[in-house]
Amino acid sequence: MTKTPQAETGSPKPLPRDAGALPLPLPGHAVDQVVTAALAEDSPWGDLTSQALIPAETAATAFLTAREEGVFCGEQVLEAAFRLAGPGAAVIGLVRDGERFDAGGILAEITGPARTILAAERVALNLAQRLSGIATLTARFVAEAEGTRARIADTRKTTPGLRALERYAVRCGGGSNHRHSLSDAVMAKDNHLAILASMGADLASALRQARDRLSHTVHFEVEVDSLDQIEAVLAGGADTVLLDNFSVEDLRRGVETINGRALTEASGNVRLDTVAAIAATGVDIISAGALTHSVRALDLGLDIRA
Repeated sequence: MTKTPQAETGSPKPLPRDAGALPLPLPGHAVDQVVTAALAEDSPWGDLTSQALIPAETAATAFLTAREEGVFCGEQVLEAAFRLAGPGAAVIGLVRDGERFDAGGILAEITGPARTILAAERVALNLAQRLSGIATLTARFVAEAEGTRARIADTRKTTPGLRALERYAVRCGGGSNHRHSLSDAVMAKDNHLAILASMGADLASALRQARDRLSHTVHFEVEVDSLDQIEAVLAGGADTVLLDNFSVEDLRRGVETINGRALTEASGNVRLDTVAAIAATGVDIISAGALTHSVRALDLGLDIRA
């Protein structure tokens, strides 16, 4: 059943209790690479404050606490930050990735040398706050599209160097990942088509020639910005047609025109107050750069008891 779109001024749907099945973990080397670089940036010559004030033998316990509700993402980055900052720290996770939490909840407990905890604190928080912000926003988008066929997907509009982590956070929020990089799939966008047009190429023929050069395992997606491009793109062999910056009414017409001959994807002007109406058009995929490029970090804190 198709859900009735909310008014644009309406409040967003509440977060689900659980964003979905726990996604496959990130490769450990990818997490360690990001965290190692972040620690080196934050304390290139050591933590002068802790070395001056805190005796080396001092132990401490810290609690990662939520100052607002959200969906958690950060198990691996927390473990890596405290492990790589120095020996002896241990992290006990109390909330799993993809789980919802309330304001005031304790998300993790960290024990070990006080100097190690202090050295890792900012890096651990920065990463966990950003990833949890992405997971939380994604869960809100997914909730708005509930009851439709549309899946919510990210884009390549990610923070340089953090793509693997941010896309994992999208999965923790119940979303899906688009192609990871330029090497993963063919996606002919408006600038590609503009170059073909400037060469005088026939669109359907140019796409079909490209399709014929690809391995059968390569997905072929083409972006269109008007309804009159659709038939040529389908004739060119597109697996997915990306309807870019279409009005809701034109999205419906585009889905009807394609009529199952390819997957349909909507992108452009996708916000929390528009995604329900977009999903109700019957598109298969809704890609939203906002999930990663302009997300607000969630408010988490690390409270230490010596």
